[in-house]
Amino acid sequence: MTDEPTSPTQDSSETDAGTEREPLFDRIPRRDFMKAGAAAGAMGSLAGCTGLLSDQDDGLASASDVDASVPPGEHDDYYAFLSGGHSGEIRVYGVPSMRQLMRIPVFGRESARGYGFDDRTSEMLEDAGGYSWGDTHHPRVSQTDNDYDGRWAFVNDKANGRMARINLKYFETDAIVDIPNQQGTHGACCLLPDTKYVFGVGEFRVPMPNDGRDLTDPDSYTSTIAAIDPETMNVEWEVLVDGNMDNGDGGKEGRWFFATGYNSENATTESEMSSSDTDWLKAFDVPAIEEAVENGQYEEIGGVPVVDGTRDSDLNGGDRPIVRYIDVAKSPHGVSVTPDNKYAIASGKLDPTCSVIDIEQLAEVDDPNDAIVGRPSLGMGPLHTAYDGRGHAYTTLFIDSQVVKWDIEAAVEAEAQSEDPVVEKIDVHYNPGHLIASESYTADPQGDWLISLNKLSKDRFLNVGPQKPENDQLIYIGDDEEGMQLVKDTPSYAEPHDASIVSADKIQPADIYDPADYEEEYVDHGESEVVREDGRAHVKMYSTRNEFGLHEVTVQEGDEVTMTVTNIEQTPDILHSLAIPEHDINIKLAPQETREVTFTADEPGVYWMYCAFFCSALHLEMRSRLIVEPADE
Repeated sequence: MTDEPTSPTQDSSETDAGTEREPLFDRIPRRDFMKAGAAAGAMGSLAGCTGLLSDQDDGLASASDVDASVPPGEHDDYYAFLSGGHSGEIRVYGVPSMRQLMRIPVFGRESARGYGFDDRTSEMLEDAGGYSWGDTHHPRVSQTDNDYDGRWAFVNDKANGRMARINLKYFETDAIVDIPNQQGTHGACCLLPDTKYVFGVGEFRVPMPNDGRDLTDPDSYTSTIAAIDPETMNVEWEVLVDGNMDNGDGGKEGRWFFATGYNSENATTESEMSSSDTDWLKAFDVPAIEEAVENGQYEEIGGVPVVDGTRDSDLNGGDRPIVRYIDVAKSPHGVSVTPDNKYAIASGKLDPTCSVIDIEQLAEVDDPNDAIVGRPSLGMGPLHTAYDGRGHAYTTLFIDSQVVKWDIEAAVEAEAQSEDPVVEKIDVHYNPGHLIASESYTADPQGDWLISLNKLSKDRFLNVGPQKPENDQLIYIGDDEEGMQLVKDTPSYAEPHDASIVSADKIQPADIYDPADYEEEYVDHGESEVVREDGRAHVKMYSTRNEFGLHEVTVQEGDEVTMTVTNIEQTPDILHSLAIPEHDINIKLAPQETREVTFTADEPGVYWMYCAFFCSALHLEMRSRLIVEPADE
């Protein structure tokens, strides 16, 4: 072991740009494009509908005056958390700039964050199933009293049946649960007002338990929802249901959770799954389910209490069924609860309508279908719905390549399948799936910005080969008189799904780490050492600009080596790392962060350890030698 080098920790000053925003150009011209369905000329047909539009009395900018530019040095008004799809990550944008601020790895390793390379995160990924990839779909941010509280974001793994929690103090994944009894966790959403549970909506039906029984009897297959404690990330209970499930949303007063579903036929092939005329929206009565669990009315499967919520269950035969099955259009997709908790709105997907369910009536009627109070005809392929807080809903039309704005109460008052509630439509490019408006999932949406997450971009960007980028489009929705305005295109990598938009002042990330927030031993200046015992070497050292705490480390061939490294910088934004490529090591170290990594020194030789982040003018000199001596013959 060598003596520690000494070097004072440098500091740096911050600068303020303070430039003024430039006015936004009036409108982006839109090229003609091929749409996958009808609805051409819909804008012209709405020319006489201004009576449905409200006056501009809410303090929002008019469409002609709105400024979506954010000059260098200025900050955005919102954080947007967008699914990363097959990358297994979350993308963080600023809104309205649509600048990508950060990528948060969740279900896969990522070297720039050192995620999956240190002991803590690699063990978390391994304990959560050890899969090599994930598919993020539905980022949802925790709430208190129906408003974002800035603590956590949650996101599901559609591929592998997992749920993850992201710590918004550090914008990093800190917990993942591999949900028992689920294949394909399609939905992720919270029970409000205070994020009592995070629900994982299981899609694929399998035998229960899936241990080799009932392999060829699809009628015995079931899918489940899982209620996860957000503090512990433990699965508290699950509910079996008939049919496959898709997306979900939680009510805002603690009683109801809703999930769309398809395959009410309990089939296994496409033709069989599409033979019925309708499918179900399932309404889960959470307090009734909790009572069943408390009373022991469950079977333990996979270590979790599993309650029978199938249609023939005894728990659905009394005065208060735990799951209400509501007949809706075939293969519904998205469901979302309105800001006032008055309605749950399920999108038809294969039908041009959405179903509006009165939540208060749902608790009172004998036939849950009697709680359907509206069914407006919106266009071809309605998938997902968001809200502006002014009584309007916004729904993506996948086939028409449009977003439609419609009046919720007008839909309740109109005849079923009426187009009268439609206020306006705007073309998007192309085939939108999800969309999200600013703070739409809360009780008080902001009503200014909307992002349409489109599945195709076709000719919108430079050609990059056969796999094209997809397209997140920013739309201004704050002017009910001038209408929706397309503002920006932002290419995205496959495959975007859902998102959440949160006011910037509701999230307060840390500038540096607090050592009290992690268990690893903090190694300060003067504390670097190598501790050897029984074929193990524990290397403890600090890192700061230009140097590691040890100039060299000597171990024996075959030693199990654990390296504990602390970045002792106090200045924000000064990253270091410890990279040892020959041992597949690259751990990121932000200011005041400590990480550990363990490996076997299985080949004798000299291996350079270096910092992989450009941290100072002497960055290239910031290195140390790992010397692995041959084992004694």
